[in-house]
Amino acid sequence: MVDRVVRVLEAFDPDTPVLTVSALAARAGLPLSTTSRLVDQLVGHGLLGRDSARRVRIGVRMWELASRASPTLGLRSAAMPFLEDLHAVVGHHVQLGVLEQREVLFVERLSAPGAVINLTQIAGRLPLHASSGGLILLAHAPSDLQEAVLAGPLRGYTDRTITDARTLRRTLAQVRTQGFVHCPGHIHPDAAGVAVPVRDRSDAVVAALAVVVPNDDRALGTVPLLRAMARGIQASIGPIEWN
Repeated sequence: MVDRVVRVLEAFDPDTPVLTVSALAARAGLPLSTTSRLVDQLVGHGLLGRDSARRVRIGVRMWELASRASPTLGLRSAAMPFLEDLHAVVGHHVQLGVLEQREVLFVERLSAPGAVINLTQIAGRLPLHASSGGLILLAHAPSDLQEAVLAGPLRGYTDRTITDARTLRRTLAQVRTQGFVHCPGHIHPDAAGVAVPVRDRSDAVVAALAVVVPNDDRALGTVPLLRAMARGIQASIGPIEWN
């Protein structure tokens, strides 16, 4: 039963926040009758909700419980003042990501009207090899995770995305040495990602702080500011207990 509930909940993602019951059954790989019964029960508990067209979405109760229990809550609270200051200077996108299996999970993001294109969303994910924040986290991840990602496949978003294991291994070594990464056009040709590690008080890397800005010569100029903000977050952060 728990496995089926998880499959229903995981059918939703940032690009498909609302589904019909039949579409939900197809995405969850469950019979329509089973899905319909589970949806009715989850709606009754507020974990799912229905709109006026009877389509299904994640319920407010689910958001409440997840926010209350999230191990990223302290990290986000500590980081937010620095994200706001960084955003005021950069004027495009700033975001905070954490390692979640083989992906970077974005736990906070600030943007602005007219900012350069950015595919990331709060609670959205990207492969570790493809984005600036992901490369920071992968460079400091356990060696077994690094080897698993290096073994591929490495999805390409543009012709600048790192899709070769040898290049990726060399890039990860550079990230550890220089303390930042610059990804011009890796996700979209018009955008560049620049990221630095965020460390806790024991000096372990717990997140990646990144900006997404126009893909031009000014992108690298954000590195000193990113580093200063990351140090500020480190000084403000409390203990974080990851699952």
